[in-house]
Amino acid sequence: MHKLRFRQIHLDFHTSEAIGGIGAEFDKKQFQEALKAGHVDSITCFSKCHHGWSYHPTQVGKMHPHLGFDLLRAQYDAAKEIGVNVPVYLSAGFDNAAWKDHPEWRQIGANGQFISGSSQKPVDPGYHLLCFNGPYLDYLCGQIREAVELFPDCDGIFLDIIVQEQCCCKWCMALMEEKGLDATVEADRIKCAELAIERYYRETTAASKSLRDDMPVFHNSGHIQRGNRDILDYFSHLELESLPTGGWGYDHFPVSAKYCMNLPHDVLGMTGKFHTTWGEFGGYKHPNALKYECVAMLAYGAKCCVGDQLHPSGEMDESTYKLIGSAYAEVEAKEPWCVDAENVADIGLLSSEAVNGKYLAAREEVSADIGAGRILLEGHFLFDVLDAEMDFSKYKMLVLPDDIRIDEALKTKLDAYLSGEGKLFLTGTSGLDENGKPLFGFGADFLGQSEFQPDYILPNAELRPSFVDSPLVMYLPSQRIKATTGESLGDIYDPYFNRTYRHFCSHQHAPAKPESSGFDCGVRNGNILYLAHSVFSIYRGLGAVAYKEYIINAIRSLLGEPTVKVSLPSTGRVSLMHQKEHSRHVLHLLYANTVNRGGPMELSGGTLAGKASIEVIDELLPLHDVNVSLSLPEKVESIKCVPDGTDLEFVQNGSTVEFTLPKLLCHQMIELRYS
Repeated sequence: MHKLRFRQIHLDFHTSEAIGGIGAEFDKKQFQEALKAGHVDSITCFSKCHHGWSYHPTQVGKMHPHLGFDLLRAQYDAAKEIGVNVPVYLSAGFDNAAWKDHPEWRQIGANGQFISGSSQKPVDPGYHLLCFNGPYLDYLCGQIREAVELFPDCDGIFLDIIVQEQCCCKWCMALMEEKGLDATVEADRIKCAELAIERYYRETTAASKSLRDDMPVFHNSGHIQRGNRDILDYFSHLELESLPTGGWGYDHFPVSAKYCMNLPHDVLGMTGKFHTTWGEFGGYKHPNALKYECVAMLAYGAKCCVGDQLHPSGEMDESTYKLIGSAYAEVEAKEPWCVDAENVADIGLLSSEAVNGKYLAAREEVSADIGAGRILLEGHFLFDVLDAEMDFSKYKMLVLPDDIRIDEALKTKLDAYLSGEGKLFLTGTSGLDENGKPLFGFGADFLGQSEFQPDYILPNAELRPSFVDSPLVMYLPSQRIKATTGESLGDIYDPYFNRTYRHFCSHQHAPAKPESSGFDCGVRNGNILYLAHSVFSIYRGLGAVAYKEYIINAIRSLLGEPTVKVSLPSTGRVSLMHQKEHSRHVLHLLYANTVNRGGPMELSGGTLAGKASIEVIDELLPLHDVNVSLSLPEKVESIKCVPDGTDLEFVQNGSTVEFTLPKLLCHQMIELRYS
């Protein structure tokens, strides 16, 4: 496994030909001092940018017309002199210089229009996609080989914008003809795109390794697609692009990391120093926000990377590296408790994206996964995110959210898991066949999907939200079930009618009828618990606290005694890591209060800012007297806050260890050393 450094910078440098004096203010000492101030140990620098310009002399591509020296070499040598690693970046999917010189290389849709990337029309400012099925790929591979020859000892090749849409350029049309595919059929165009992507991965990886078999390579598509194992052989490690203020939000990274931690790759989290997202000059997030984002990467088992953007002059921004240094100084102190740490989990969340991937459109948002991830984070459960190939046996419980499609192989695996006393938590259509019939012993009759949307539930006392004693509206349809050998979890109440022009009531929907429908909102039968609604998608869409309490209560009722219990608010986060070689567990407690700010605003040629509210961290508020209870198999010898070393008093009765953390400010690692 390729091992990553903990404190990295991704130094964007997408620089227009309309700007002169490129790199004119680059100064070796100033560059080095910025890296030292930032506590940086690796920095990714540019060979070629989205505009298509190279930042070193080139026999293959085009050097930026206003660059008068080898900027990449100057950056590389300056960083290496102070012990900082330098991976080399090349834009793959975008190359506007090639796009202009070779219009035939562009991706073209079935409608005859160019397929855009960051801009919708040729007259819009932005970048455009090039086709990996045509000669452009040969051009790109030539640029990669040249970069490797110029920098044979670099610390990796980073290739960006790996996107192939349903292209109908002449090379794609010829390939479809050769393969017997019909260009008028969307499924065949998608197959052609898949062939192009496979060719891309094969040839660019070979180009990257043309001089060194051990050259690290990463291909960036903005998201590590769950369940797509075929491409992972082309990756030396994984970089999880997740800028909370750039549209990802603060719940995206933990769930992504919890999937990638189970893959055989070292993992790097990537946020940005920007207030918004990539490409923002003069934008700075608050130091508290960057601090939280970096320590969250440690808490979820990842190394850290912060995105920056170099000014065309080549001068490093001092405010940026002061900001980054405030976060990375803390990361540096905490690294020893994060090396080779393994996540401890009670629950395996079987990802809808991973299992249902072949049924999804490219980059489609998966509400079931997002909602389930939020529930598990807010409920302070220890969990991993799984695909169907991963080991299920180590988890006390599996969650199958809303719409998991179970084929024969997965059914066999889940049956084996149940026979080993594993527990299944299913919702919506998960666990049902294509006819809506149960694949497991739910202990209920299934009578199809309800005709009503919405309907209402009144769960039993154990699952009922703490402040609700009346029927609770559920906005997606339920499955009609009646408990038989299983235990009913509560009643469904139907509305008087669905809202139509013929009959409607009030502003939204008709109220619940006074009497129960006779159907159940869920059922438990032994080690299987099933909820009749797609509750995770409903929670992702509405976010009601009543839904959260209902789902968390249901999970707890099936799970039983968890490994960790903490008295944190729902916005707090918890993870437990195990460093076996050091005979210690490391508990991570996180807390920051986020607020949504901003809104719609007209921008002149802008790409992001003001189009939506932004989740912001500003002040860090302390929590006091956080109570913690852990169930551990080992005899605990000491508990202390690290890295400062403050001892905490604790009591251990059997496998249960209890202690109180007097104060939590942002992040606290707690070492539990055992004999």
